[in-house]
Amino acid sequence: MLADYAPVTTLAVQDLQRARGFYEGLLGFSPKMEFAGGVLYASGSTAFMVYPSAFAGTNKATAMSYAVPLDAFAAEVQALRDKGIDFLTFELEGSTWDAGVASTGGDDRSVWFEDPDGNILNLVTLEPV
Repeated sequence: MLADYAPVTTLAVQDLQRARGFYEGLLGFSPKMEFAGGVLYASGSTAFMVYPSAFAGTNKATAMSYAVPLDAFAAEVQALRDKGIDFLTFELEGSTWDAGVASTGGDDRSVWFEDPDGNILNLVTLEPV
């Protein structure tokens, strides 16, 4: 059954070298495997793939999320800010925004940002399932 396997997030990019500069140089990921069509990066207990496509940047929804423990969230957000990452804001019912960080009540916090091709990435204070 498919539920027995870890999914691999797949992100389309226009320029693989530019994407590598972002994911490796800016965000600090290391390639797990390179292949003719792209790069696979290890992340936590799973992985994500970046590959060139003419359809890069056409998804306007969140493409990849990271569950970050509440006690590490502020430091991760600051590390992204220190690297020049700008956070997205938008209408999100039931949320309040403070400097690009959405709060939905209690300890729930989220930020969204884009890679160079417009893929939307997210950090959220939810524990992994």
